Amino acid sequence: MGKKKSKEPIFYENLLIENAGSEGKSIARADGKVVMVQYAVPGDIVNAKVIQKKRRFEIAAITEIVQASPDRIDTFCEHAGTCGGCKWQQMSYESQLKYKQQQVQDAFERIGKFPFPTLPPILGSAHTTEYRNKVEFSFTDRKWLDNLDELDKLSKTENVGLGYHITGRFDKVFDVFTCHLMPKLNNEIRNSVRDFCKQHDYEFYNLYGQNGFMRNMLLRTNLKGEWMLIMSFGYEDTAKREALLDFIHERFPEITALMYVINEKKNDSMYDLDIKVYKGNDHLIETIEDLNFYIGPKSFFQTNAYQTIELYKKAREFAQLTGNELVYDLYTGVGTIALFVSKLAKKVVGIESVEQAIEDAKKNAALNQITNADFFAGDMKDLLTQEFIETHGMPDVVITDPPRAGMHEDVINQLLQVRPKKIVYVSCNPATQARDIALMTEVYEVEKVQAVDMCPHTHHVENIALLKLK
Repeated sequence: MGKKKSKEPIFYENLLIENAGSEGKSIARADGKVVMVQYAVPGDIVNAKVIQKKRRFEIAAITEIVQASPDRIDTFCEHAGTCGGCKWQQMSYESQLKYKQQQVQDAFERIGKFPFPTLPPILGSAHTTEYRNKVEFSFTDRKWLDNLDELDKLSKTENVGLGYHITGRFDKVFDVFTCHLMPKLNNEIRNSVRDFCKQHDYEFYNLYGQNGFMRNMLLRTNLKGEWMLIMSFGYEDTAKREALLDFIHERFPEITALMYVINEKKNDSMYDLDIKVYKGNDHLIETIEDLNFYIGPKSFFQTNAYQTIELYKKAREFAQLTGNELVYDLYTGVGTIALFVSKLAKKVVGIESVEQAIEDAKKNAALNQITNADFFAGDMKDLLTQEFIETHGMPDVVITDPPRAGMHEDVINQLLQVRPKKIVYVSCNPATQARDIALMTEVYEVEKVQAVDMCPHTHHVENIALLKLK
């Protein structure tokens, strides 16, 4: 392996890809530097061009695959290499699982530095495509293309697009024709909406000027095959809005919850806006085992319902409930885990910072006629106090499923004071999970660990750890 002498740009030849790295990139080394290579597979030998220099590493793009890794496979998506959603699809699924498991192992060894048992095999997903139940697409009046010269030759109508943002760019959206993340109907809906808007000369959103009529489209579905569509408009035009929504309603009877929102803000978030029902219901119902969950337009729910069942079953198994325990479910969201374990507990107390989520959790408890679960809204570090515990009881088991940033140190300190017999820590970020567990290892030991793949073809991995009092 050697480097060409030209100063700009920098090229590397015969670069051996050694391992999988962060954010879907893979790791190589050259001249004592770490090189993070996009869309590479460990075992590849490649020529690559440096596209970004960081203080501690470089980011490179493959210019030629000199020798393909045994783990490299053909990509299945026409948007591979442009879309940032499935960055590992060129890697065999068996290899993906291996490197996700290694991610957990490395985090616990290098960040946590605490004893833990041998990891059992990761729970892979039976569905590696069409597994997501939620996606969002953006409209653009000037779609992104590899060749800018080609873009300048397009007419105004040919210039518009509907798809995903280029990774890291709010102002770049490329046209998506086939997405394999959701069931196939998502493609029919999206492409039909795009065609209708082009045929009727609807104004697509200008991402630079932050103005335009057609702005965003959010799709959700459940395991029954029912769909929710929320159309976001940049301003009100009643005639055009109703014409489009009537077309969608007539064309797609599978959409049982058809909604819209007028968003005149400078950001795409819908959560602070009034989302209106145009046709059908204001929600979907998702069924997990024998429980039904209300999913409204602003509800948070795990995006892979198939694996959610496996994740929650494993968390419930780790909790080892007998029916006599008081369980605290921290970061409860819409109460999914809390309600999932409630029938095996004496009582469950769910805590979540988002008030709308707690309202959904209460609604879900009523929907399932569950009376032994109470839910409270508030910032975790402020709500989980000694006074709260004295009021609601000392937990025997704590289940915690925090965001990627992990638990606040005040929450960890409170857990160390309360000292529940067991803590079941569910995490979407093994690095922050390892950091948090390390702060508790004077009092707790890690008894079980289980990685779960919720997002095939990405580097993301969920992990469950059972902590028991020493």
